[in-house]
Amino acid sequence: MQEVKAEKTEKTQDAPPAEERKSGRLKPSFRGGGASGADSGLQETVVTINRVTKVVKGGKRFSFSALVVTGDKHGQVGAGFGKAKEVQAAIKKASAHAKKNMFKVPIFDGTIPHAVVGRFGSGQVWMKPAYKGTGVIAGGGVRATLEAAGVTDILTKNQRSSNPFNMVYSTLAALKSLKTKEEIAAIRGRT
Repeated sequence: MQEVKAEKTEKTQDAPPAEERKSGRLKPSFRGGGASGADSGLQETVVTINRVTKVVKGGKRFSFSALVVTGDKHGQVGAGFGKAKEVQAAIKKASAHAKKNMFKVPIFDGTIPHAVVGRFGSGQVWMKPAYKGTGVIAGGGVRATLEAAGVTDILTKNQRSSNPFNMVYSTLAALKSLKTKEEIAAIRGRT
């Protein structure tokens, strides 16, 4: 009987105080998913929001889809897609998805290590390293993705689809295929 009481008291210690629960504000350590300070310093950019209309017997039903790019400007970037009945809920889902799908990008002196082409669906994005001071020569979703990753100097060209979804995911495919000098040496068997 005493062991059961001890377990119950331990569980109640993890719950937030009553005044915090009433106000709706929780300390970061009590948020779901263990996000205690993990997303501080992340930049979220909403690339596009689409309104989707479904025609039903009684009229039209509207829902929204959102594409969000998240990055820490220090080589971590991710993109997410969310759908909901309201815009804010769609953006929230998309940003949560983007945070889950973040990955590391090799960046040297504000640019990428080598030229690369990324393909996704009908989209194709070409990227080439640039000298300091060049800036981010890109448009739309490609620019948002590269700025979130922390790239400051790069030349890009969108060569196929202008669909923002394909452009963002083509950019991510290109960034994922980048390799550092050490990785290439290891593949070739050199040190």
